[in-house]
Amino acid sequence: MKDMLLSAWRYRYFILSSIQTEFRARFIRSRLGGLWMIIHPLAQAAIFALVLAEMMAARLPGLANNKFAYAIYLMSGMLAWSLFSEVINRCLTLFIDNGNLLKKIVFPRISLPLIVTGSALFNNLLLFMAIIVVFGLLGHAPGVQIAWVPLLMLVTLALALGIGLVLGVLNVFIRDVGQVVPVVLQLGFWFTPIVYAPNIVPEAFRPMLHMNPMTTIVQSYQNAMLFNTTPDFVGLGWLFPAILILLGGAFIMFRRASAEMVDVL
Repeated sequence: MKDMLLSAWRYRYFILSSIQTEFRARFIRSRLGGLWMIIHPLAQAAIFALVLAEMMAARLPGLANNKFAYAIYLMSGMLAWSLFSEVINRCLTLFIDNGNLLKKIVFPRISLPLIVTGSALFNNLLLFMAIIVVFGLLGHAPGVQIAWVPLLMLVTLALALGIGLVLGVLNVFIRDVGQVVPVVLQLGFWFTPIVYAPNIVPEAFRPMLHMNPMTTIVQSYQNAMLFNTTPDFVGLGWLFPAILILLGGAFIMFRRASAEMVDVL
């Protein structure tokens, strides 16, 4: 793993320039350009808010009198989920989409997932800034605890990269993985308290809800952005070592499978 990280550092300018090129190429003929990356998740949050605001706003503790509380709650959770799902979805087909590149050009293969994560992080930072502006328009001034959000982004990124790398490698050898993962992600979205508050879930099922690692992360985002309280450091303290183990295992799996992936592709 040390060799992979050193090779990625030597190719850091290649990785950074690839992120920049990807961003430009994606929107080169689009009039709104990078705004589409912000519009899509905000539009999704707006649709949920229009449909569910009346029913769900009263369930948010301490915010029942704020008519925009549910919209703010939604956007806080969507910020975390958009980063998580983008990294996994892009890693899922990363090696298949770049099969010709892997065969013809010599470069550190770890550069590909790093380019994806860098691009996704940049997109998420733009969304974060847009959400802060929307919060201001809705009359919600985030407190000092919002400073924890960049750290939470890195935790989310590490979890998504670990899962995405494993799934991306498996998808090269077992193409059914690419068909199953979008369904599982959709289930995961509804199994995470983004659209609903955890207190509406029957008490008997709440422990199951917390088996989902994104529950702790999303609630930490909501604490920092909506309730101006510290993230769930107890939950994150248990989660962080597991993420490190997952990420380390994913890198080892990727390194050992790299040569075979090129042959299969």
